[in-house]
Amino acid sequence: MSTTALTLIETPMTQKVDTKFKREPKRGSHDFKLACEMLDAGKVCHVGFTLDEQPYVVPMAYARMGDQLLVHGSIASRLVKNLASGLRCCVTVTHFDGLVYARSTFNSSMNYRSVMVFGVAQVIDDLDEKRRSIQTLVDHLMPGRRADLRKSTIKELNATSLLALPIETFSTKCRTGPPSDSKSDLDARVWAGVVPLSLTAGEPLDAPDLIPGIKRPDYL
Repeated sequence: MSTTALTLIETPMTQKVDTKFKREPKRGSHDFKLACEMLDAGKVCHVGFTLDEQPYVVPMAYARMGDQLLVHGSIASRLVKNLASGLRCCVTVTHFDGLVYARSTFNSSMNYRSVMVFGVAQVIDDLDEKRRSIQTLVDHLMPGRRADLRKSTIKELNATSLLALPIETFSTKCRTGPPSDSKSDLDARVWAGVVPLSLTAGEPLDAPDLIPGIKRPDYL
């Protein structure tokens, strides 16, 4: 996602975040509904932050709860500890929708959807709110599963940190459609088009210690 230093948005930490598109601006948007659709369609985000001048990017499971992004981790996690201290971060979600085969290397591309959310995450300390947030994560990652699970214990909740990042400063970008070839290449006798890509679930694998006779649930 390309940006340029023209549109600057104030953040809670009084720092400025650049969200204006420079390259292919027609592909970019700041539409909240579109951002939520992209976030709801994914399950893994990448959380970027800088600590002691060293950049880190950490893949994490996530969920959206209203106008917030939820991420969780162990209370001992370096990422969780530093984000909980007020360190600024950038959360990115990308969907790879297809390979675009053009008639030249330069014009070959990919179809994608991506969203970036900037800000400062807040720690969810209240146990009831933490429990609801974990339920939201489970519902997003494993729809239908929550009803089959026991409740999390107080010990488990205390060992887990939940962070909520407001979806306030963000940008989205996407590419769709066929190749955009140069006119001079259109006569080339080579195939051009799009190979769609998607993430699909495979056949479930039973746990080796599964109690005999337990059937797979309908939601799988």
